Amino acid sequence: MFSRVFQITTAALKTTSSKPFILRNIRPMSTQYEHILTTRPNPSVALITLNRPKALNALSTPLFLELNKALFEADADQAIGAIVLTGSEKAFAAGADIKEMKDKEFSDVYKNNFLANWSELSRLRKPVIAAVSGYALGGGCELALMCDIILASPTAKFGQPEINLGVIPGGGGSQRLVHAIGKSRAMELVLTGRMVSAQEAEQWGMISRITDNVVEEAVKMATDISSKGQIAVQAGKEVVNAAYELSLAEGLRFERRTFHGLFATKDQKEGMAAFAEKRKAEFTHL
Repeated sequence: MFSRVFQITTAALKTTSSKPFILRNIRPMSTQYEHILTTRPNPSVALITLNRPKALNALSTPLFLELNKALFEADADQAIGAIVLTGSEKAFAAGADIKEMKDKEFSDVYKNNFLANWSELSRLRKPVIAAVSGYALGGGCELALMCDIILASPTAKFGQPEINLGVIPGGGGSQRLVHAIGKSRAMELVLTGRMVSAQEAEQWGMISRITDNVVEEAVKMATDISSKGQIAVQAGKEVVNAAYELSLAEGLRFERRTFHGLFATKDQKEGMAAFAEKRKAEFTHL
């Protein structure tokens, strides 16, 4: 969640750009924000870009209020099938805004449930793909872990350096890391605060894969997902996430019942008919 942005060396920062990723032939979405950019690479994909370049996309309450608003607007838009979340080439998000929280007291953070709204992303029904380049530290790492799929560029670096600030992860890092990479590796990252490279994160199963053109690849993946029936996609996301909380027997039962339920949809009829007739399915999301 937190990171010592000032500890990142000047030499390392010069190797990448702090400008947001720019894709060609995209159009902005209607709402304008101060800390994020929202665009549509195509009509079925929402691209949300963290945009605090001077602060390496440090996560703050104002940023998260905008991010949550944009995410839920995209989730409610029937034309959108998947969402891509990214930052800049230099930093996906280098941590939380330490200036915002350094003087807070226990009574304040406890009474007001500080950081609770950071997990709103996990309530989305549509899939979210994180396109990570550069630093994803503290809250940035936690934000990536909240997404359904993580693609990383070769320059990506992940870590939970909160221990260096005298605290621990507060946005879900310790919990999601255990599920993603196991107890021992999660414990190492939380207790040492060290960063791991994209290559190591891939070996650990923390990310899906490494790709040079990470935003473009994420948009391609989101476009592919958006071409499927939305009901089946949302059901697929739901059953995979259920594996975190259910026993194997309960998870298998939930998966099977969800599978059965999809036979009540028009997309199931269309998908199977198209397969039998050797043609492309035309899903209506009904």
